[in-house]
Amino acid sequence: MSKKIFTSLGLMSGTSMDGVDVSLIQSDGKEKFDVILNKYYEFDQNLYKKLIELRNKISSENDLSRNQGFIDEIERNFTLFNCEIVNDLIVKKKLQIDLIGFHGQTILHIPEMKISKQLGDGNLLSNLTKTKVINQFRQNDLENGGQGAPLTPIFHFLISKTLNKKFKLDYPMDIINIGGITNVTQIENTNNENKTLYAYDIGPGNCLIDEWVRKNTNQKFDLNGNIAKKGKVDELVFNQAIENFSINDLNKSLDIKDFDISFIRGLSLEDGCATITKYTAFLISEGIKKIDRKNKLNTKNLYVCGGGRNNNTLINNINELLNRKNVSLKNIDDYQFDGDYIESQAFAYLAIRSYLGLPISFPQTTRVLNSLIGGVLIKNF
Repeated sequence: MSKKIFTSLGLMSGTSMDGVDVSLIQSDGKEKFDVILNKYYEFDQNLYKKLIELRNKISSENDLSRNQGFIDEIERNFTLFNCEIVNDLIVKKKLQIDLIGFHGQTILHIPEMKISKQLGDGNLLSNLTKTKVINQFRQNDLENGGQGAPLTPIFHFLISKTLNKKFKLDYPMDIINIGGITNVTQIENTNNENKTLYAYDIGPGNCLIDEWVRKNTNQKFDLNGNIAKKGKVDELVFNQAIENFSINDLNKSLDIKDFDISFIRGLSLEDGCATITKYTAFLISEGIKKIDRKNKLNTKNLYVCGGGRNNNTLINNINELLNRKNVSLKNIDDYQFDGDYIESQAFAYLAIRSYLGLPISFPQTTRVLNSLIGGVLIKNF
C-alpha cells in the first residue's frame, strides 16, 4: 500500500522581521519530498515597525504580561497578514492544502525557563483559511528538557540524502543555516537519526549586522556585504570583543538578545559593519571547528543556506577564519535547493511529521531527553 502524500504549506517569519517565507511541499513526512512553490511576502512598513518595536520591549517573562495588550494587537495583525497569504494562494493557485505549518514570529526565547513565545494565532488562521494548522512546535520540547531549537535538523537530514544520492557528496556533512542566529546540522551518516544527527546554535548570524545597519541607515541589512566591504576592521575592537565573549556551551540554544552591538559604538558605518561582520564570522568559524572536535569528525562538506549566505563579505571572512585547506562553504543553491526557503520548507515538513506523530526533535539536536513529537494540531472550521 502506498504512503499518503500530504500537501503542506510552511509559513516562516524569521528574526529579520521583514516578511514571511512561504513554501508549499508534498511529502510523506519521511523520505519523499517535492517542492511545489516558494514565495516571499514582505510586511508593510507599519507591521514591520510594530514587530521591531514589540521585540525591543520584550526581554523577560514579566515583559510578556506587561505588554499583553500590545502583543494581542500585533499578533492579530500578524496572523491576518498570514491569512491573506494563504487565501491568496488558495484562490489564485487553486491549491488544495492539507496542513499549514505555522511557525509564527519569535519575540522571546528563554529555554531555561521553558519559554519560547511566537506570535501567531493558530485558531484564527485555521478558521479564516478553513485548513488544519500545526503550530507551537517548540513547547513540547521545552517541557521535556530540550532547548526548543533548532528544529530544522530532521529536514536537513532529508536534504542530505538528496545531496548524497543525486550529487554524490560524501558524509559527514554540515548544513549551516545563517539566519538571525547561525545553527549547524551535522550529519555523520544516515544510518540512524538518533545517533548520527547532531545540531547546535553556534553564534549570531545576521542579527548583529542587521541591527547595526538599521540603526545607522534606512536599510534593513547589508546587501551582499557591500557596506562591510567598504570598511576597515578595527582590530583592537575586534580582539577585545573575542576576548570578552565566547560561546563555550554548544548545548544551549541562542537568541538574538544574547548579543549586542555596543562594542562597536563610535565607529563609522563602514568600519563598524566590517568589524561586526568579522566578529560574527569568527564565532561561526569557531563553532564549526568545535562541532568537529566534539563529535570527533573531520567535515569537509559544508553547505550554507539562509539569508547570510548572500553576504559575500561574511562568507569570505568565515572561509578565511576556518583556514582549512581545500575546504570552504558551498552555497546550497548550487545543488538545486533555494537557500532562502529551507526553513519554510522545513516547517511544512515538520507539520506533516507532527500530524503523523513522528518525532521532530532528538537528544543530539535540542538536548531533549528522548526523541519527541511536537506541534499542536488546530482545526477550527
